[in-house]
Amino acid sequence: MRVRQDQARIVPFPRVRQPIIDALRRARKTMSVMHAIVEFDVTGPRAAIRELKERTGEPLSLTAFLVACLARAVDENKAVQAYRKGSRLVIFDDVDVSVMIERNIDGQGKAPISPHVIKAANNKTIAEIQAEIVAARSEDTSSVAKWTGRYRYLPAFIRSLLWRMWLGSPYWRKNLTGTVGLSSVGMFGQGSGWGIPVSTYTLSVLVGGIADKPGVKDGRISAREYLSLTASFDHDVVDGAPAARFIGRLKELVESGYGLGEPAAAPAAQPPSGRM
Repeated sequence: MRVRQDQARIVPFPRVRQPIIDALRRARKTMSVMHAIVEFDVTGPRAAIRELKERTGEPLSLTAFLVACLARAVDENKAVQAYRKGSRLVIFDDVDVSVMIERNIDGQGKAPISPHVIKAANNKTIAEIQAEIVAARSEDTSSVAKWTGRYRYLPAFIRSLLWRMWLGSPYWRKNLTGTVGLSSVGMFGQGSGWGIPVSTYTLSVLVGGIADKPGVKDGRISAREYLSLTASFDHDVVDGAPAARFIGRLKELVESGYGLGEPAAAPAAQPPSGRM
C-alpha cells in the first residue's frame, strides 16, 4: 500500500544522536555480552522515598537511589568495572556512574545526549547524587550541541577511528563516559518489563518497569512492588561467578533501602567481597 506524501512529516535527523549511534555500532563489534535479567523487591525503598518527601518536602528520585546502590555494589566488587588493555586489566578505584539524562538540546528538542558522569559515586551520598542529577538536567548544553554538530560532518572512517582510540584507552573511557553505565526505560511507563542494552561498558545496568505482584514477606503473602532490571557484562572481562556475586550484593543493597535512612551521611567503606 502506498502512502501519500502529505500523510507523513519529514524532519531533520537529530545531530546529537550521531555519537550515540557510532558508539553503539562500535560496541556491537567489540564486546561479548552476557545478560542477567532479575527482579528486585522495592516495596520498602519506595515507601521510604515517599516518607522522606513527606517529611522533608524534598523529592528523591529512584534513579539517584539506584546510582548509590550500584556504586556501592561495584565498590565492593571492582572487577566488574575493569577495562581491558591488551593482556592486562585496568581496575579503577573510583566508580564513575554515567546516567542518561533527557534535556532540551539547543532548540533540537529533548534528547538523551552524551551521558552525564557522576564521578566517584561510591563516595557520595544519595542527596549529593540527586542534586547532581537535577543540576545536570538544567545545565547549558549549547557547547555540546555545537560539538555534536561538527562531529556529524566528519567522514565515517574518521569517526570510527576516533572511537577506536577512545575505547582503546581505559583512561580516556573513564574520563569521557565513566566506568559503569545506568539507564532506564521504565521511568516513562508502568508495569513490568525488561530491556536488553547495547553498551560500551564492562558493566551496564538497564532499569525497567515496576509491577505489583504477590510476594512473601515475613512468612506472609502480600502485594509487593517489583523492579525489573537487566545487568549486562562484557564476558571477555567478567565471568559468571563474579557477576552472580555482584548481582546478589546489588539486590541486598536495593531491597534493604541502602542509604535511605541517612541520606546525608557518607557511605562507610567496606572491604571487597568479590574477585575475578
